[in-house]
Amino acid sequence: MAIEPELRWTPARPNAMVVACSDGRLQEATDAFLVREFKITRYDRFYVPGGGGALASSGTDPVRAQQMCAECKYLVDLHAVRRVILLFHGPSASGRIEAACADYRRKLPWANLAQLRAQQEADAVDLLKRRREWASDAGVMLYRCEVDAAGQLAFVNLDPDSALGSERPMRGVRS
Repeated sequence: MAIEPELRWTPARPNAMVVACSDGRLQEATDAFLVREFKITRYDRFYVPGGGGALASSGTDPVRAQQMCAECKYLVDLHAVRRVILLFHGPSASGRIEAACADYRRKLPWANLAQLRAQQEADAVDLLKRRREWASDAGVMLYRCEVDAAGQLAFVNLDPDSALGSERPMRGVRS
């Protein structure tokens, strides 16, 4: 058995959890974004196909969304998570459909680029309204990692009411 001398388990839990797509092409960019924007280096990870979109009941598989919400809530409660960062990904408005999240392509195979982006934005609004169902009392922040036509990445805030996500009370949404 190989022992990693510099790595140790610690009983202290991170206070943030990231829900992101399991697409490995985005992992380094996700880590860099979290460090740059939030100074987060240790966080719980809930990586599933679709990322934040896996919690949304859009498309043809609402049972999967209910199961993903239950799993997310379980982890938030078990680890006393105080902040959940939901990440979606897909093409920018000028990007290419090939950059779309495979889970959204599965859920909405007929959708074009504009329709996929609009559905992710609608899902983000819906998830914010229902955040107690999957995030308990944790603050919630939503972003989309957008890929432009040249392959450049940008993380865009999907919370229409806050520059910081929903850690502050949101207008028009009851808790």
